[in-house]
Amino acid sequence: MRRIGSLLAAVATLAIAAPSPGTAAPIPKDKNEKEETTMETATTQLATPKPAAKEAIRPFRVDVPEAELTDLRQRILATRWPEKETVTDASQGVQLATTQALARYWATDYDWRKCEAKLSALPQFITEIDGLDIHFIHVRSKHANALPVIITHGWPGSVVEQLKIVGPLTDPTAYGGSAADAFDVVIPSMPGYGYSGRPTTTGWDPAHIARAWVVLMKRLGYTQFVAQGGDWGAIITEHMGAQAPPELLGIHTNMANVIPLDIDKLAFSGAPAPANLSADEKLAYERLSFVYAKGIGYGFQMGLRPQTLYGIADSPVGLAAYFLDHDARSYELIARVFNGQTEGLTRDDVLDNITLTWLTNTGVSGGRLYWENWGASFFAVKGVKVPTAVSVFPDELYPAPRSWAERAYPELIHFNKLPKGGHFAAWEQPELLTSEMRTGFRSLRSTLQAKR
Repeated sequence: MRRIGSLLAAVATLAIAAPSPGTAAPIPKDKNEKEETTMETATTQLATPKPAAKEAIRPFRVDVPEAELTDLRQRILATRWPEKETVTDASQGVQLATTQALARYWATDYDWRKCEAKLSALPQFITEIDGLDIHFIHVRSKHANALPVIITHGWPGSVVEQLKIVGPLTDPTAYGGSAADAFDVVIPSMPGYGYSGRPTTTGWDPAHIARAWVVLMKRLGYTQFVAQGGDWGAIITEHMGAQAPPELLGIHTNMANVIPLDIDKLAFSGAPAPANLSADEKLAYERLSFVYAKGIGYGFQMGLRPQTLYGIADSPVGLAAYFLDHDARSYELIARVFNGQTEGLTRDDVLDNITLTWLTNTGVSGGRLYWENWGASFFAVKGVKVPTAVSVFPDELYPAPRSWAERAYPELIHFNKLPKGGHFAAWEQPELLTSEMRTGFRSLRSTLQAKR
């Protein structure tokens, strides 16, 4: 990811498109599904007044025509390849051998239907907020007094990022946890991503999305809830914490936005670390400086000219390479799975996310979020006012120092450094993130119970 605002500071001192493929279908395929959907809808309606037509919550099912998958494979096989990079490392970008290994597997062995089945196993819905269709997964726990949480994905991402944590959060006893740590889980697709609508006007910036998420949770009948996110999800979650609606009990972030503004500007400029920084602060500064210098070209492109990226809408391999080219550490974690290594992610994990974006044609529309955020600070302090839990994964863009976290979050209720994991924590290390969410939010459950 990147922080768009520093560049600006440095240089200056659809109509809703129907999500496709996918169907907002009120008629389930079988009796059992009908009962499950009816129960979910009935629960929602009992908790809230009867909704107006625009506020209706419509059941949704992913159903990709086989012809689209055939077309995808043909496009992959027809890729026109460039020559190999002239260096022996990834300093020129995503390497040819890695991309060709991905393409071979994608065209011959990868099975989208497995991902589709995982999605279809979860209750999914669409509702209109501020004139835009918002797609979301909503799984209620079987345990009493579950804590409602809304979890937001990032870029280059989708709800696929969070699929591994749904079970452990909603049914903790099946995963070695306690029923007292159960969550009701809501995972929306950000505007322009996946099966949500693609905005046709400007204005869907992180602050707007944060407000929309509160509307969504209240529409589902939740009068008290928490929020969690990483990457863009962390930005949106922290905007929720800064807006501090009365329904929000607290937030958890695995990409803490704690950088003091003066430090942020220095890091962007490439200046040496200030002499008065502690060891942890200096490490964060050096890692942030590296990200600004070497790791966010995609962010500047999408922040300035997202519409120019026709190539990622026309070429599946072009989209895949663009998505792999995140920061250097994330690229290493992702690319290695196509070189026979596995730690956290698999080839299917990576391709599930890319394929969903390809099938919904949301590569460009998702990139516009960078344009919407242009001029706003990305990593700097957001002014969060609510209780905040922080989890620091070692291969994050920068390891947030506790000293800066204490300044950024006046109500810091949890801070922990993890032994492994990177930028996409829910995707890479679901067990660790689940444990962090249980621990981080535990102190807020008594507040929820008192208000019920």
